[in-house]
Amino acid sequence: MEEDNKGYFPALKDIAQAKLTLNSVIQSTPMTPNLNLSAKYDANVLLKREDLLVVRSYKLRGAYNKIKNIPEEQLKNGIVCASAGNHAQGVAYSCQKLGIQGKIYMPTTTPKQKINQVKMFGKEFVEVILHGDTYDAACTMAKEDCEKNKKAFIHPFDDQQIIEGQATVGLEILQDSKQPVDYIFIPIGGGGLISGVGSYFKQMSPDTKIIGVEPAGAPSMKISLEKGELVELDDIDKFVDGAAVQRVGEINFEICKHVVDDIVTVPEGKICTKILELYNLDAIVVEPAGALSIAALDYYADKIKGKNVVCIVSGSNNDITRTEEIKERSLLYEGLKHYFIVRFPQRSGALRDFVDKVLGPNDDVTHFEYSKKTNREKGPAVIGVELQNKDDFDGLVERMVENGFVYTYLNEKPDLFQFLV
Repeated sequence: MEEDNKGYFPALKDIAQAKLTLNSVIQSTPMTPNLNLSAKYDANVLLKREDLLVVRSYKLRGAYNKIKNIPEEQLKNGIVCASAGNHAQGVAYSCQKLGIQGKIYMPTTTPKQKINQVKMFGKEFVEVILHGDTYDAACTMAKEDCEKNKKAFIHPFDDQQIIEGQATVGLEILQDSKQPVDYIFIPIGGGGLISGVGSYFKQMSPDTKIIGVEPAGAPSMKISLEKGELVELDDIDKFVDGAAVQRVGEINFEICKHVVDDIVTVPEGKICTKILELYNLDAIVVEPAGALSIAALDYYADKIKGKNVVCIVSGSNNDITRTEEIKERSLLYEGLKHYFIVRFPQRSGALRDFVDKVLGPNDDVTHFEYSKKTNREKGPAVIGVELQNKDDFDGLVERMVENGFVYTYLNEKPDLFQFLV
């Protein structure tokens, strides 16, 4: 840290040194103009493609920079980290490149695909240990291992050298920018990326507006900044797994107090819509956290007109088995999919009446569960209806009432929805 930056920014010389350190393992990722987004927002929108790194996320930068700077004496006992995703892959690749033994603790709930990726990147230098149902449980065990066996712990974000490694993303952006950057949109999880990139921009491009982006179900940095103190959230939506944390880092929070101009929170359903759009329109595959920065552009549509805008695409480690859930969340958010409990009269022809008299010409039943109960006049069915146009919803509901179908709308009852659907 340098005195002239008031003690909260990583020093420019340390970020430059991190870039030199990383040159041996990564090439600068491209910053590409996106024609679709530029036309949509009447702006010059560029994507910083961190998803194209060898481990398909920016996390390699901080992990390698940190491990490379640990004294040899301390490395004799090996290193340890806890992660369910991108940080683990960055650490594993770094261990393999540097010939260092590492233990990576992951929750037992981690998808097999991610476990296999970590093993593939780490080869014989990495041991994967599955422990507990949550990241916190895995992290606790990892720290116990560190203390007991005097190993070095590689934190995913709350570490100065991790932050300096992530800051090299900002260094590359400004090196490659042909024009001043007016706005930069940066995803926030624990805060490593935005505190690093934000620090570099505030020192080298102070007029750039730095906009952080968090998932609406895990706004830990936004709430902490609003309250002026670190806040640990009791409950979060873990869908955006690369950016859903209950508590951001202490160092990251202190830096963000000075570098972040605004934080946008984006609903998980909107993120899903953006994932599908990026794939369908641009053939870009991203994980939920990787779509965050782009999904936030709608909230700044008026401000970014005619401006130079950079969105950091943070990663693309998306499990294909999540595709159906992504589509479902997108349809629900867009108002195109609706679930009901409908109480059908227990008589022949009741279902035919529903199809003929309630459904519109473009409506499609995509979910149907019904159990006939012989001792009741009406039997409940859980029905999912997909619409072509969200404006068709009111007509669907009106026709149910007109034809005597009693219903409960499940989209507005999240607890019941999760239990039944």
